[in-house]
Amino acid sequence: MRVSVSWLREYLDLPADLPAADLEQALVDLGIEVESIVDLRSTVTGALVVGEVLDIEELTGFKKPIRFCRVDVGAANGTGEPQEIVCGARNFAPGDRVVVILPGGVLPGGFAIGARKTYGRNSHGMICSAKELGLGDDHSGIIVLPEDTPAKPGDDARPVVGLDDVVVEVEITPDRGYALSVRGIARELAHALGVPFRDPGLAPAPGATAEPAYPVEVRDTVGCDRFAARMVRGIDPTAQTPGWMRQRLTVAGVRSISLPVDITNYVMLELGQPMHAFDAARITGPLVVRRAAAGEKVTTLDGVARTLTAEDMVICDDTGPVSLAAVMGGETSEVVASTTDVLFEAAHWDPVMVGRTARRHKLFSEAAKRWERGVDPALPLVAIERAVGLLTAHAGGTAGAEILDLDHVRPRTPVTLPVDLPGRRVGVAYSPERVVSLLEQVGCHVTRGVDRLGEDPGTAGVPAGGADVLTVVPPSWRPDLTDPADLVEEVVRLDGYDRVPSVLPTAPPGRGLTWQQRRRRAVARSLAERGYVEVLAHPFVAGSLADLLGLPADDPRRAAVRVANPLSEEEPLLRTTLLGPLLGILKRNLGRGHRDLALYEIGAVFHPRPGVGAPPAMGVDRRPTDAEFAAADAVVPDQPRHVAVVLTGDVEPAGWWGAGRPAGWADAVEAGRAVLAAADLPADRVEVRAAEHAPWHPGRCAELLVDGVVVGHAGELHPAVLAALELPKRTSAMELDLDALPAAPVAPAPTISGFPPALIDVALVVDERVPAAQVQQALVEGAGELLEGVRLFDVYASEQLGAGRRSLAYKLTFRAPDRTLTVEEAVAARDAAVARAAERFGATLRGA
Repeated sequence: MRVSVSWLREYLDLPADLPAADLEQALVDLGIEVESIVDLRSTVTGALVVGEVLDIEELTGFKKPIRFCRVDVGAANGTGEPQEIVCGARNFAPGDRVVVILPGGVLPGGFAIGARKTYGRNSHGMICSAKELGLGDDHSGIIVLPEDTPAKPGDDARPVVGLDDVVVEVEITPDRGYALSVRGIARELAHALGVPFRDPGLAPAPGATAEPAYPVEVRDTVGCDRFAARMVRGIDPTAQTPGWMRQRLTVAGVRSISLPVDITNYVMLELGQPMHAFDAARITGPLVVRRAAAGEKVTTLDGVARTLTAEDMVICDDTGPVSLAAVMGGETSEVVASTTDVLFEAAHWDPVMVGRTARRHKLFSEAAKRWERGVDPALPLVAIERAVGLLTAHAGGTAGAEILDLDHVRPRTPVTLPVDLPGRRVGVAYSPERVVSLLEQVGCHVTRGVDRLGEDPGTAGVPAGGADVLTVVPPSWRPDLTDPADLVEEVVRLDGYDRVPSVLPTAPPGRGLTWQQRRRRAVARSLAERGYVEVLAHPFVAGSLADLLGLPADDPRRAAVRVANPLSEEEPLLRTTLLGPLLGILKRNLGRGHRDLALYEIGAVFHPRPGVGAPPAMGVDRRPTDAEFAAADAVVPDQPRHVAVVLTGDVEPAGWWGAGRPAGWADAVEAGRAVLAAADLPADRVEVRAAEHAPWHPGRCAELLVDGVVVGHAGELHPAVLAALELPKRTSAMELDLDALPAAPVAPAPTISGFPPALIDVALVVDERVPAAQVQQALVEGAGELLEGVRLFDVYASEQLGAGRRSLAYKLTFRAPDRTLTVEEAVAARDAAVARAAERFGATLRGA
């Protein structure tokens, strides 16, 4: 919302010397975000003067028409001689007064003006358009001042074109729709600065007459609870919008169209009441306000034919819909250049209906923006009286004596407020008189009494056993005030947020982080130390993700929770795996030029609970019961926390030191092992074995088990998945269910021996289908207590070993806590370990 300070001054007495910083602070203190405060005088520097065109010479031989003008600028150029200026605009003639910036001046955007030779002539300055002065977007022609402009050549042009004003731009939150008007902002400033406010919404306006201004039937009094109209006949269709009105509209960012339409926009900005002007001659029969029939069509003023739904509201005549109610008028009834009879309409519409209609049709008009935030239902007759007065004053015509006002507005529901509630909520001692005074400033009607558990309130004092309460009827322009919390907010806001003490609550005693929290931090730290970068993905996915990941038809991950009101209709589901969004982030980074990527995320996935039904409806008038909480919790989807990684490119970069190493399935498996190690799970409880599980490559997929229970998978992604997602070959991933991991056991203190170890390597030839982890487990069982550690360091396959065979090389570390092992003891332990592997898997020593 952009508004000039001169317009605000019409309704409140701002101090003449009020600094811009104080004006901004007053608005900020009221909770209104100030985007900018601009002194328009400072946007154009140098000599900006009124000039009168003396004569024009048309220059030929150029690609576009060029005019060489002599302009009288008085004594502004220091010589009194006419100024010679080259100009390409065609909308002015000799005798017209224009706006000229002389050499040395600077236009908005830092565009400096000088004297130069162009098109074969010397040009000294520029004749300005509205866009060049920053007053609007019209660049089709220069500004031609009205004939009745009192300024003479050489006078400062800033006051003439409105560049002597200050413009305030504010961002209005959705709950303060009343502030989307000069009336609303002026009211707020009057509160903040303590100056008188003259409410234009209380201007006298005649009421409804027995004979309506036009026959209208409202069939849905919920969607439209008030509809007012009045006719103006015989206006001058050539009448132009006065300069002052056009200037204020331009400052507000509204394009001037025609006088009747400009008046409706002007009244909307001034009072906050959106209006519409119909060409009465283009309406056939009576008007009907109703819900649209599904499939009906209307062509709106932007030239788009829109198909309507049963929730939309329309204004119809005998030919069908002529307006998409509260959002945008229709082409068939709009005011045109020949309009002489204008029917003004001002109504009050259901904000929910308007908001849904605007979003459904992607038509966010200025009117819809106000309707969905709430408009004062008491304004229609005042707005019509204002619009009729402006139109007859500038275009002539006769205002009809007949006035239509179909009023079905319900009275506001009183709100009961304990008088001490604001103080209890924010910790400031507000006296009852102060609370009443502040609420009355807002416009509320306040009655003070005593609540005696059902007895009628009193009017004086607070008798023993009674609670001092206020019965508050909010004003018509504040639809956001519906409960005691809203009133408390108004008291705090007007009294000053700076008075609210900043006191941090005392933290309750605790035992620090839970073991689950410590585990998640340890996992995150472990992955980060290994070069993985943490990302946070949105939990919303498309319905096609399961197909892209190649999930089987019976895969439980296909059952997803659908969001009732999704941020995007393209992604209405909650994720059941971290891989989908994580691969999307990987693809986006690849598209931005990154090639070597290792990403991880720790987050929740969502699994629906089938057959639980709908959650119970719970109001806000009381705390839900334990049974209601339990019923609601039963519907909430399971949300286990997973960890996932994705890798592509080189895991070890190449350079002068040698060749790099590309990331592969083994790195993904190792990431899973790192997660389990960070979770403090002993290696003897962890098993890794080959598996087939979408979306991984069936030959390069491993499943991770803890105590024999599968907790995750890792490996290289399936080539079909990579092709569908347009990802590089060999991209690998790991996903693991953190919540499925058991709690870490109590770790015993390690036994540290001061005696040297015995290191022995063994290479065992086994069937290639035998998991290396199971062979390692057999070695551990066979070696006995002397075995301190075992590590796989080589996997080898060749024709010499035989088809379907491979060699697994392990490094065995033996040590005794009380002595140095002899060679015989170490070899005996090694032989026992090999024997156990041979017994269980048919393993043979390589080379034996």
